[in-house]
Amino acid sequence: MKPSKHLIFALFALAISQPTLAAPQQLDRVAVQINDGIVLESEITNMIDTVKANAKAANQSLPSDNALRTQVIERLILTRLQLQMADRIGLHIGDLQLDQAIENIAREQKMSVAQMQQKIEGEGLSFSQYREQLREEITLGEIQRIQVQRRIQVSPQEITSLVKLIQEQGMKDVEYQIGHILIDVPSDPTSEQLEASSKRANIVLERLKGGEDFRRTAIASSSGPKALEGGIWDYMNINEMPTLFAEVINGAKTGDIIGPIKSGAGFHIIKIMDARGLQTKEIEEVRARHILLKPSPILSEDRAKAMLEQFLKQIRSGEAKFEDLARQYSEDPGSATKGGELGWAEPSIYVPEFAQTLNSLSTDQISEPFRTTHGWHITQLEERRKTDATDQFNSNRAHQLIFRRKFNEELQNWLDEMRSDAYIEIFAPETNRG
Repeated sequence: MKPSKHLIFALFALAISQPTLAAPQQLDRVAVQINDGIVLESEITNMIDTVKANAKAANQSLPSDNALRTQVIERLILTRLQLQMADRIGLHIGDLQLDQAIENIAREQKMSVAQMQQKIEGEGLSFSQYREQLREEITLGEIQRIQVQRRIQVSPQEITSLVKLIQEQGMKDVEYQIGHILIDVPSDPTSEQLEASSKRANIVLERLKGGEDFRRTAIASSSGPKALEGGIWDYMNINEMPTLFAEVINGAKTGDIIGPIKSGAGFHIIKIMDARGLQTKEIEEVRARHILLKPSPILSEDRAKAMLEQFLKQIRSGEAKFEDLARQYSEDPGSATKGGELGWAEPSIYVPEFAQTLNSLSTDQISEPFRTTHGWHITQLEERRKTDATDQFNSNRAHQLIFRRKFNEELQNWLDEMRSDAYIEIFAPETNRG
């Protein structure tokens, strides 16, 4: 059975375990200070060891230990900054929501929670560690969604232009897997700093054209968001890519190396790792309705869940109608007045727990109460349909593509801003602290 991305994440995230899991004979120390938080040497060591183990299993070469350490520290810094932001705004993933996420993951894998636990522990990770790493993964996803989404605007003119472009040219039938290396520049760089970064980028480009391994070079040299993964991005259609990439990649062939391309962030080098035809011509949309209750000082978590369980009994017994209960009780202002109706949409536009629940339902089936960051829900799947994403391209799909592209661009801007505003001190390995 193919492991889910959550299981893979958990094995990778074992490297970011708590310091109490480090070997007791080691004397731990503070390696990085990030605002009022810290990263311990054991966390860096654990993550480096896991990256090396994964690289060995994949027969992948790695750069020097110093270069790898730099990338690992950077990843841990960005993770800590996001978790600190989540804590400041009161974003916490409770046990009930975590249990719901685990049940959804197990259902996707067509196994029980007990079977999934056995599989995880067979891979060398305790289930309690897995739970905490999944809690962190969900927290990171939610804080990114909350903070980045509000920075993005998609205008009607942008949607109209993309729909027109698709109608004229057709949906580009190629998806690209790209490798990306960013040679960054400081904020407000001097001409000398720009020149130095440009020279570094050209040196890296020449080494790549001379046959140097791209992944190893990315880990050693890139400041991009996927550096620790060897700079490799998932498959994307031209319309989903950052505009800067789309302009130079269109029509490129597998193996082509493009760059350096200058932007405000620095100099980019792109390699076409693979190109393939679009894997899915059709997209599935669902029509659903829901009732949302938001826990508060007045309405406890348990009470919200119990109310929804009572609603379910009333609906199933015929005592009440879903739409009437939604109008009376739902706290989603966008759908309550419509009887909870959400309209047609791809499940992926919803938060992960909601999408996973919809994907698990049969037509007309009503879910059990489940928790998302918005609160407690029950939802009913009313219909499913498949639409052709190439021939029947519509404004909703255009909006999603533009939003996804802008989200990827704005996410990096947000991370860069957080990092530049933070107090960060990295202590040399030989310094005897803590």
